[in-house]
Amino acid sequence: MAATDDTTGGGTTGGAVSAAHHAHQQRLVPVYQELRRRGVSSFAEVTTELGLTDEEYERCRAELIALGLIVPTTRTHATIADVRNTAWRPDADTVAAVDPEIALLRLLDRERDRLREHLAEADQAYATLEALAGTFLRASVLAGSEVEVEALTDYRRIQQALDDIIDVMQESSASMYPGGPSREVHDVTLDRDRRRLEQGIRVRAIYAHEHATRPDVAELLDARAELGAEIRVAAVVPLNMIIIDQQYAMLPIRPEDARKGAILARGRALVRSYLGLFEHCWHTAVPYGSGATAERGGDGLSEQQRAALRMLATGMKDEKIARSLGVSLRTVSRMLSELMQELGAASRFEAGVRAVRMGWLD
Repeated sequence: MAATDDTTGGGTTGGAVSAAHHAHQQRLVPVYQELRRRGVSSFAEVTTELGLTDEEYERCRAELIALGLIVPTTRTHATIADVRNTAWRPDADTVAAVDPEIALLRLLDRERDRLREHLAEADQAYATLEALAGTFLRASVLAGSEVEVEALTDYRRIQQALDDIIDVMQESSASMYPGGPSREVHDVTLDRDRRRLEQGIRVRAIYAHEHATRPDVAELLDARAELGAEIRVAAVVPLNMIIIDQQYAMLPIRPEDARKGAILARGRALVRSYLGLFEHCWHTAVPYGSGATAERGGDGLSEQQRAALRMLATGMKDEKIARSLGVSLRTVSRMLSELMQELGAASRFEAGVRAVRMGWLD
């Protein structure tokens, strides 16, 4: 079967290219050997004797010159009179063969020169970037008291700056969100979490209670928690904020109106203050999925939990409960497991019955 696959699609194209290259090499070698035997000769004369076409003539000549195996020359040295005669031109078709070892050494010298040029250009570019960016490029060069603050009002610049600081993350990220994220950012958020957590980076986030119960937000939080991110919820989240490595912090210029732009702060001396605010919110928040992640009524149950228990008491299956509530099956399973534990029930149906008997659903 493998042989059959090689003769279809890209295999045919690759085989044709390889065959053409091999045929070209078979023509190139005898041309060079004949030129070496003659020393200096007409290239057209040699290729004609060997039966090359015009296209093969051009291709062989160009490749041998590029490899340094032949050089255009004249059959005899030009005289002073020739040089002084402006009408005189060397015989462009006459070439001299060059020893392969000499050609190889010249090729290596050219490549070394090119490499030196590239390194010089890279050094110059690095020096320029270092001079322009200064402390912006490397967190390690910031002194303890050195800080930078930049106000960003263009949405595209905010997104670029956010991508930049996330991209250089080394140790941890700490973020909090008073509002619920839009569904458009779910995939981006999960992709970032996956890559950072695989690198051993600690990821923490705080969300508001009122938004954590929304089906779309709950689905995102479930997925983030499953990947390994640490998620907590709080009754009050003061502002949008993300802190990277205790070195960068991004927060709104005006917390009450995110459209006014963002502040990007750099430097541990300043960022530590924002981190202190985050840690306070973190310790007063509750772990997501602990049973206290939703806004509760007087009896300690959220409306979503109350509805789930009512359906459970009727014997409804988890899949139908999930569809009725508009949440994922995983969210329903987690919610009901927590309620079973709180009610001390051995089964989900028993949990529904006990909730009715205890007056939880009145």
